[in-house]
Amino acid sequence: MPTIAIIGAGPGMGLAIARTFGSRGFDVALISRTKEKLQTLVDQLGREDITAAAFPADVLDRDSLTDALDAAKARFGDIDVLEYSPAPHSPVPGVTLAAPSEATADNLQPQMEYVFYGAVAAARTVLPAMREAGAGTLLFTSGGGSVDPVPMLGNVNAAGAALRNWVINLNKELAGSGVHAAHVAINVWIGDGGPEGFPTATAEEIAPLYWNLHEERDRSEAVFNA
Repeated sequence: MPTIAIIGAGPGMGLAIARTFGSRGFDVALISRTKEKLQTLVDQLGREDITAAAFPADVLDRDSLTDALDAAKARFGDIDVLEYSPAPHSPVPGVTLAAPSEATADNLQPQMEYVFYGAVAAARTVLPAMREAGAGTLLFTSGGGSVDPVPMLGNVNAAGAALRNWVINLNKELAGSGVHAAHVAINVWIGDGGPEGFPTATAEEIAPLYWNLHEERDRSEAVFNA
């Protein structure tokens, strides 16, 4: 069975992506900070006949992230698809928002650690085996501000743009290897409770885009708009 590892797995996009791949025969490795919340998702997927397992890790702790991916490999075998989309639903210490004119090294660094450096660490963990196998998909998610930045999210958008640039460049480097990298920019509010007038979509509406990128392999980026 092929395996997808979802980093930042939660009840929104993570669960929707897990269902999208799991319903197509993938085992699912769920990675995020809280074991209890992950187990809830594992149980939910199990009731839908999708094999999943929980691997707690913090993207800000590189060693724990590497250990979780190694544990997923020990449980399921090589990772065929990596998806990286951590999105905090509770405050992360040191991670704040800043407009471009208010950006400083202090408020940019945590965003880079969370959005960008964690993605690089995850990719470096699974990429050697993918290269050896001559197959694999690396998918990375950010907000739409990585493409069309929003002033109130100046530091977040800068980190997302760095991620986007790196992913597109990584895909160029991997050309001909059988391994494919792609960036997804989600330019909508996911679910209910968004700002008035802001476009919205459900996670279930967005998730098929990830399968399409995995299958088509001819795009290094996609933007989801309402």
